[in-house]
Amino acid sequence: MKKVIAIDGPSGAGKSTIAKLIAQEMGFDYLDTGALYRAVAISLIKLGLNEEASDEEIAGALNKTEVKFNNGHIFLNRQDVSSEIRLPEAGHFASVFSARKPVREFLMKTQRDSAVHADIVAEGRDMTTVVFPQAFKKFYLDASVEERKKRRSLELISKGFEVNEEKIRKEIIERDERDSGRDLAPLRKTDDACLIDSSGLSIQEVLNKIMGIIRGS
Repeated sequence: MKKVIAIDGPSGAGKSTIAKLIAQEMGFDYLDTGALYRAVAISLIKLGLNEEASDEEIAGALNKTEVKFNNGHIFLNRQDVSSEIRLPEAGHFASVFSARKPVREFLMKTQRDSAVHADIVAEGRDMTTVVFPQAFKKFYLDASVEERKKRRSLELISKGFEVNEEKIRKEIIERDERDSGRDLAPLRKTDDACLIDSSGLSIQEVLNKIMGIIRGS
């Protein structure tokens, strides 16, 4: 396995943005694991499943699912769903289905294979704990609920959606509880991961902090 910089943290902490910038700085490939889970969630929804589905039903549906991440785009059964996966519904069901064993097993090999031939920056919920426990560098990127609510609202507004900030705040809290409270690969900070709180910081300030740690300065 090549070098892996692993980043975990809750939804809206800025992991994707920072991971892409680190990858550019280091000349590494970027792996958006959240996009993989969102694509799987879309596939399961389209196949008629919901959170009440059994593991057997999910496993059967996954046999009809092909997910690939290539050059910044996510493909579901060979169709580009890069925009569709960013809808709120996809995020909700990605959190729901990611707690299910068949889904995590389905994507584990895809994620680990990405580091076989290339150095990567991988971000998600269990990169430092489960997928890449021996990562070259580990980070836990966090931000306050209010900060994440503001970022999510601005993101949706920029895409032309109407926003209900209180609903967004509630969804963030509920997702945090699901991600950190699930039995399988819960979101948590490892003892050897560097905690970075991005609340009130610019993207460049966060990047500078992380690059300083990576480069040992």
